[in-house]
Amino acid sequence: MINNSNENSMMDDANSPELNRKLMGYVSQDFVRVSDQLKDASYQIRKRGFSENPIFVITNEEVDLGVLLIGSTEMTNRYNYRASYMQEFLDRKLIGEESVDLFKENYKNADEYCCLFALIGDFSGFIFVPYPEDN
Repeated sequence: MINNSNENSMMDDANSPELNRKLMGYVSQDFVRVSDQLKDASYQIRKRGFSENPIFVITNEEVDLGVLLIGSTEMTNRYNYRASYMQEFLDRKLIGEESVDLFKENYKNADEYCCLFALIGDFSGFIFVPYPEDN
């Protein structure tokens, strides 16, 4: 099921190349609805020392990865959001030990970008989405 999440799909722009515009549109629309909660969760994960690399799993199916943070339709959103972090991805061999440096190199500033691991339909991969700017 997870076939694009390894070091081969880490691109210079840190988004998976298989991500199509339509899917990115759905993710972006949904993300806006939950971005404040994800940004706060990212801050709490880092502040409490769990990880400097929070990852939020976004999926439309039940998965055993991370902990459920926001269920689908909970905030008029379409997808489930699960809180995780890099170490869980290493423990489950979703990121190989040899890819840790590459992952950290591609990981964007967690105060400005949300690291999503999307498991939607046939797509699986990392997406970095900027948090909306506070007005």
